[in-house]
Amino acid sequence: MPDRAAERHKRSKRRRWPFILTGIGVLLALLVIDMWTPMGAAPDEARQSRYTDSPRFNAGRFFNELPTLNEDITFSSMVEFFFGGVEERKPKEAIPVVQRTASDFASRVDDVRITWLGHSMLLIELEGTRILIDPLLSNRASPSSVVGPKRFYELPLSPEDWPEVDAVVISHDHYDHLDMEAVQYLAIRAPRFIVPLGIGSHLEYWGVPADRILELDWWDETDVAGVTLTSTPARHFSGRAFSDGDATLWSGWALTGASHRVYYSGDTSMTPEFLEIGERLGPFDFTLIESGAYNPAWADVHLGPEQAVEAHRMVQGDIMIPVHWGMFDLSLHGWTEPIERIRIAAEAHGVQVAYPKPGESISPGSIPQAQWWPDIAWKTEQEWPVRSSGVEPFVENASEPQTESPRETTTESTTVSTSESTTKSNVE
Repeated sequence: MPDRAAERHKRSKRRRWPFILTGIGVLLALLVIDMWTPMGAAPDEARQSRYTDSPRFNAGRFFNELPTLNEDITFSSMVEFFFGGVEERKPKEAIPVVQRTASDFASRVDDVRITWLGHSMLLIELEGTRILIDPLLSNRASPSSVVGPKRFYELPLSPEDWPEVDAVVISHDHYDHLDMEAVQYLAIRAPRFIVPLGIGSHLEYWGVPADRILELDWWDETDVAGVTLTSTPARHFSGRAFSDGDATLWSGWALTGASHRVYYSGDTSMTPEFLEIGERLGPFDFTLIESGAYNPAWADVHLGPEQAVEAHRMVQGDIMIPVHWGMFDLSLHGWTEPIERIRIAAEAHGVQVAYPKPGESISPGSIPQAQWWPDIAWKTEQEWPVRSSGVEPFVENASEPQTESPRETTTESTTVSTSESTTKSNVE
């Protein structure tokens, strides 16, 4: 009898396996379906033919002026990313958010006002012009609605209250910057999408009319309702799937008005081109510098706090606004560590920093200074240093005085008309 019972148990287990495997297959299929459309559409060969004049495009891929030397992704590093790191990677209490409504933006401003809507989502109002940067509606920085880094707080300004903008600007195609849900919401509401080379392919796939899309190479510029928008170099990478690495360009952006200038770094690591940005387009009233999601293993991908302050100085910024921190768990460091280290580095170099809560606005007469994040453990620069490779001589020279006024520096750039939906490459 015991032998027969054991045999029946074995047969029962064998009969369950097809159902288990079928269930796993169904779940994987549903996950692929969930992720398929948000992954977008990389540029095809016909589209890539438009980019052959770009000096940073070769064999179907874009590349940095300086190579990136990062550690290879291994199984152990993936396990550490998802399950390791410090205890303070995510907040344990609600983050204070300044809730905004449409009435807060009923009138356009004549000077400059910047509203930080979390991570790298920014509403920049410059001399009557409104530009929305890296809008993000999804709950996760992921192609999936069920897995991936989840936002720490809800959007401070609901999309129904977003003011009318003159352009939507994207820095690169990673999920925490290029969000399908936001793009589809804005597709019939925003008059223009201004993006780095290649990203127009994703936008068209999601329903944005081609005649509303303008793709720019580094140093290309265009006019947006009286403000000059210039694509600036960055040191990063791109890709939304395993097969489209570096198929689209990554950029920072400079906004130049008659009296005010604003610089947004996009995602970047340290690069000597910050000096050129400052010389050609600075000085800037405000800089918006990525400051979080860093790791010594990928120091050629993200700046880290200390290099963020250095970048601010190199581009000749006045007031620094740290972004790309405090909304997603994208690295192994504590969620408040970027801003704590920014504060120390800024004080050491005499840099004025604004510390807005999510949803708060910054303007020349209103610079938030109070600490709003909790006092929790974090690692110092000495404990967890982040230094990009190949930039030491340039960083050392960053503090040297300018020999001429940067506003008087003559440069060549390419101006792209507002009617073009493709790109003209920069004249260097």
